Amino acid sequence: MDGGKAAKKRRVESNNGSEKQAAGGQQTGDNGGNNNTSLMFGLKEEVGILARTLKLFEEHDINLSQIESRPSKRVEGNYEFLVLCDEKADKLDAVLDKLKEKAKYVHVLSRSQDENTSSVDKIPWFPRRIRDTDDFANNIMSYGSELDADHPGFTDDVYRARRKEFADIAFHYKYHTPIPRVTYTEEEIKTWGNIFREVSKLFPTHACREFNHIYPLLVENCGYREDNIPQLEDVSNFLKDCTGFTLRPVAGLLAPRDFLAGLAFRVFHSTQYIRHGSKPWYTPEPDVCHELIGHVPLFADPSFAAFSQEMGLASLGAPDEYIKKLSTLYWFTVEFGMCIQNGHKKAYGAGLLSSREELKYCLTDEPATRPFDPAVTAEQEYPITSLQPIYFVAESFEDAKDKMRKYAASIPRPFSVRYNPFTQTIEVLDKKMQLKDLATSIRGDLNILIDAVNKVS
Repeated sequence: MDGGKAAKKRRVESNNGSEKQAAGGQQTGDNGGNNNTSLMFGLKEEVGILARTLKLFEEHDINLSQIESRPSKRVEGNYEFLVLCDEKADKLDAVLDKLKEKAKYVHVLSRSQDENTSSVDKIPWFPRRIRDTDDFANNIMSYGSELDADHPGFTDDVYRARRKEFADIAFHYKYHTPIPRVTYTEEEIKTWGNIFREVSKLFPTHACREFNHIYPLLVENCGYREDNIPQLEDVSNFLKDCTGFTLRPVAGLLAPRDFLAGLAFRVFHSTQYIRHGSKPWYTPEPDVCHELIGHVPLFADPSFAAFSQEMGLASLGAPDEYIKKLSTLYWFTVEFGMCIQNGHKKAYGAGLLSSREELKYCLTDEPATRPFDPAVTAEQEYPITSLQPIYFVAESFEDAKDKMRKYAASIPRPFSVRYNPFTQTIEVLDKKMQLKDLATSIRGDLNILIDAVNKVS
């Protein structure tokens, strides 16, 4: 398994790892009529917080017939509350707006209008603000400073201690603070240098044009050199200037729902440690070589950045089965994607661009290639310990983004979402006023476009 197979381990967890359960995945009590609505919300534990929150319902003459609580399973130090209101969901808009200001998250779980069922819609929790990434960034599924017995560094106490140093950096990191800088050892730099030198030789002929345009800029601005491992903070600042993407240190493998949710905010959770030096061409997990060489360059490309964010937005509130589908789409695009340029296949997936062997192999006639179609690609099985037998080829990043947007519209969820880059929040578009605000924003942009076209003409 070559360097690019780091992506494979990440996505294996995506397909088979445990998913975060819906916050409102319970059913309420009896089926006492069609005017009931159940709400699930999370509150930080502090004296009087529940009383102050419930007063919102009193102020709006909303009667509560049931209240349940439990410690939050997703945010340590928080409590989750399930309340049953004697009103329909559309009568609760005013109190919901105020409740969202106090709560960490709010889920509206309307009862079915079918008299024969008492089920409620299950809306999985998702972050609404970019700082909410602090709530799940440390919910790693594996690795970190703990290694499996078959890991190359398992019996190396020095390497394990080093991994703990990196894990501690990630665990203590908070949004909007500088990413701590690391002094890499000579051995770590040597491992990086071997990989950097060999894959760089292949980029001019094997990588897509967007990658080859940006890669020299990283050399110029971020210290990409054979004898230097770039710092995440420098790279993150570079990406932010280009497309608004930022890096966030992570100690190990995140659950797929959390990892995809980060992309919705243009946040990429990046490891900071490096693979074990005894096997520079093998890693069972994503490492800093895979992240910085494979992933980072294209996050600086506007079209690719938009495509990646579309995938993240599609995951917010999606049912578990669609998270698996989106993870598979991520695998065949961001990790192992290919595209057509000037009539030739080129690599853009990070699992290819950070792997000497697979980058060579993907352009041969041995693997099969198919057109990228999200509905078909999402169902494709793939091996995790060998070279890929099938690659999906996009016409362009813009074409892939348009197809992803259409696919996202087919995901069953009772709302649409939009990222507001000014407030760095996710807007749930499920009210008329929100739609009017969006239409006003679009109209303003359209007026700017028309004015610019007229001046250019």
